[in-house]
Amino acid sequence: MKETVFTGYFRVSACVPEVVISDCEKNAQSIIRLAGKAASEGARVAVFPELSTTGYTCGDLFFSNHLLRQSGAALEAIAEATAEMDMAVVVGAPILYNDALYNCAVTLFHGRVAMITPKTYLPNYGEFYERRWWTPGNGITDGYAHILGTAQLCGPFSSRQLFEMCGVKVGIEICEDLWAPVAPSISMAMGGAEVLLNLSASNDVIGKYEYLTKLISMQSARAVAGYVYASAGFGESSTDLVFDGKAIIAENGYIIAKNERWNMGEQYVVADIDIDALRHDRIHRKTFADCAANNVKTEYEVQHLLMGGLYVEELRHPVDAMPFVPSDDAHRDERCSEIISIQTAGLAKRLTATGCKHLVIGISGGLDSTLALLVAVATFDRLGLDRKGIVGVTMPGFGTTGRTHDNAVTLMETLGITMREISIVPAVNQHFSDIGHDPENHDVTYENSQARQRTYLLMDIANQVGGMVLGTGDMSELALGWATYNGDHMSMYGINASIPKTLIKYLVAWFETRFDERCGAALHDIVDTPISPELIPANNDGTIKQKTEDLVGPYELHDFFLYHTLRFGRSPQQIFALARKAFEGRYDDDVIEHWLKTFFRRFFNQQFKRSCMPDGPKVGSVCLSPRGDWRMPSDASSREWMIDNRE
Repeated sequence: MKETVFTGYFRVSACVPEVVISDCEKNAQSIIRLAGKAASEGARVAVFPELSTTGYTCGDLFFSNHLLRQSGAALEAIAEATAEMDMAVVVGAPILYNDALYNCAVTLFHGRVAMITPKTYLPNYGEFYERRWWTPGNGITDGYAHILGTAQLCGPFSSRQLFEMCGVKVGIEICEDLWAPVAPSISMAMGGAEVLLNLSASNDVIGKYEYLTKLISMQSARAVAGYVYASAGFGESSTDLVFDGKAIIAENGYIIAKNERWNMGEQYVVADIDIDALRHDRIHRKTFADCAANNVKTEYEVQHLLMGGLYVEELRHPVDAMPFVPSDDAHRDERCSEIISIQTAGLAKRLTATGCKHLVIGISGGLDSTLALLVAVATFDRLGLDRKGIVGVTMPGFGTTGRTHDNAVTLMETLGITMREISIVPAVNQHFSDIGHDPENHDVTYENSQARQRTYLLMDIANQVGGMVLGTGDMSELALGWATYNGDHMSMYGINASIPKTLIKYLVAWFETRFDERCGAALHDIVDTPISPELIPANNDGTIKQKTEDLVGPYELHDFFLYHTLRFGRSPQQIFALARKAFEGRYDDDVIEHWLKTFFRRFFNQQFKRSCMPDGPKVGSVCLSPRGDWRMPSDASSREWMIDNRE
């Protein structure tokens, strides 16, 4: 078996060197050390702070010809020391061009200057006084600069250029550029840049770090890009300011790596930016291409540095095994509250639009029907409707256990809804007799007959009370087609249709303390009950025999597969590699491979059920509604998704 390769990732590093003000040689030594560490970890780009060859706080020393020459010598030393690295080293330095000083990012690659990017926006407010020394660089588009103090270092000097490595275009802005109302990085993204670098020297004051991290994450989201930020740290002058040293890497709205601030030594962080995911979102969001087409200032000269494969062998990027479920309690509680609000608002609108004051829900004592009932109760309370208008129907069948039945009854009693119990056994036995089916044959006919009988009852009761049937099935079941066509597959409003199975138990648990103790205890037990349709007779001891995850596979795997298939359009090979990392120590390769193929086989051949699914509220970025997020022919072939995922 081949070792896993993670395709579509681009490794970057943000570095915070030690600073000695105006000692360019020592600054170069620190930069070279950190560049070596970043290169040893496979980074393709290493980003250093603004004016990192000299220090940001040199003040009027920037007017010194000697300092400029020493900075040039430092760049020459860095270029020579990093010449054998297949990595771009992006360093901040003062550059003299046409008798004006510019605050620049110098991109070094294989011992030469690939390009020089001047700072566009110069802060001249508060503690900043940059226009005293620097000239804005936004008017220069086709210059060529020789670096003072070097024998042969020179390169293209322009604010309208990108560089390309491994097929990834990279743009550069400097500190204040990020804070400007129209940041250069947005124009760069419109011009094709997928990774954006920022060389900064941002001092720290109360509240600034939190604001800055939000700004970086939002800029990466707005640009649909990776954003690599390196800011000056210990060693800068403390005459009036203090610099905390920040190394931050963001991707499309999320911080994926950051350092510990206030460190007195050298620091760096490394992360892999998911280029395939960024490209997927840029294609998916048509407004991105529209903006690029409408922006007449997006022509950039591209410096080609290194071609080659876009992959890494050891992934330095977070991979969440439970992508639908926030890992920390506070965020998860907030997520649950928001989802319940969305569901409640959607159902309230449907009830008011139809003038309906009755809901009919099949209550099994399982997670899905419990969540549907809880949302129904919350909606009725919000609308000021009598909970008795909710008709909960428990319909014991051949596989119903005492545990689920008792929980269903307790739930309905404690919530104060109208409760009905109708055994489906006599009707289904009559049906078996009518169609000539042996009730000892526990095949798909045996199971689906029960599911359809339950839906038949619910629909007729809804007609009887002048109400609507509230569907209980979830998104994970829809993805796998784990629903009986025109049975539990059908309703008049599918309240759980965009909620994955891995999240539902947390939503149910969210309600545990919001009702009385008896109801809370029942909810707690429902969360702990194995997932089952209970269509096969129970074990002799009365416990559940038919466990869904034994039949279709672990829902945590299927939800992982679903998320990466729909959210990023990943290939089976990519999903397999990510699943290996996410579930390391929990599932071996054969198990992941087996259930991944099961997922794609079922996902394709069960599309016909999703093509006619009822209305239901969208709650997240992944949704299977045929009227919105997912439109797919029912007869598409899954063959290309069933190949060996380990190659």
